[in-house]
Amino acid sequence: MELNLSGKTAIITGASMGIGEHLAETFADEGVNLHLTARSRDKLEALKARIAKISDVSVTLHPLDLTADGAIEQLSSAIKQVDILINNAGAIPGGDLWDLDQESWRNGWDLKVYGYIGMCREFYTKMQHAGGGVIINNIGNGGEVLDPKYIAGSSGNASLMGFTRALGAFSLDDNIRVVGVNPGPVDTDRIYNMLKKRAIKDMGDESHAGKLQKNYPLARPAHKREVSDVIAFLCSYRSGYISGTIVTVDGGIASRRSII
Repeated sequence: MELNLSGKTAIITGASMGIGEHLAETFADEGVNLHLTARSRDKLEALKARIAKISDVSVTLHPLDLTADGAIEQLSSAIKQVDILINNAGAIPGGDLWDLDQESWRNGWDLKVYGYIGMCREFYTKMQHAGGGVIINNIGNGGEVLDPKYIAGSSGNASLMGFTRALGAFSLDDNIRVVGVNPGPVDTDRIYNMLKKRAIKDMGDESHAGKLQKNYPLARPAHKREVSDVIAFLCSYRSGYISGTIVTVDGGIASRRSII
């Protein structure tokens, strides 16, 4: 299926690892010019070198901590034109109410929840002045499955789901689509670390992480491509009437009412 994304320009936050890294490679395959931001300069440079081997798209790196004062405005000043914004930075830590202190809770929300909101505020305006665009908020199915053992993440993701629906409700009036994507477990280091921590907490030993994984649909997390391809489709003209909604990519886990 031709997505006609070639020549577009996209910003991907949290691009140095995990889903963000794979999204950069997927969009490069589609001919999309990239602005990539994350805290790690070394990882971004390694990613840029890999992309250069498979594509001739432009890749501009912005090594930034988006929680720093003025960082989002700095990024906006550096990027003159953008068609697609993919908010992906941030991983809110797992744990119940007593596992996380106030600082850990705030730090998780500063990058993901408030970071997504700040990026939307800045780049929605830029897209509006340019005549349109697409914003994808990569959120997570923890906002649908309100797990007390992932309380900070469930609360933050649920907030971002509400924010995405509210912003996207009338955004097509400005020729801008705003869509949320809720992946479940994805084949990245983060999910395996989470499984180990859950196995230690619930079963006393991280070696039981494999047993937890067997409870997933198909006994595995999603392949990264199974998430990035959906996001690429949502950024294309083929999904031109999709806005103000959330697309869940979790193999049915949210319908089971459990993130494990």
